[in-house]
Amino acid sequence: MAEEKKSRTSPAEFMNQVRSETSKVVWPTREETIRTAIFVFIMMVILSLFFLGVDSVFSAIVSWLLTLA
Repeated sequence: MAEEKKSRTSPAEFMNQVRSETSKVVWPTREETIRTAIFVFIMMVILSLFFLGVDSVFSAIVSWLLTLA
């Protein structure tokens, strides 16, 4: 199989392509951004409490096992 030779894109053409693709992006509204940030914060708190609990349980188990030795 012969390799296809890729043509190089000039910097000006690259910038035009970037500008064209950026115009296709659907940017979130301020309300969507705030709602997403609140959701992320709530999930962060829930998961941090979960992992604190798991860590505390494992710490207690390991401490108990070490008292047996």
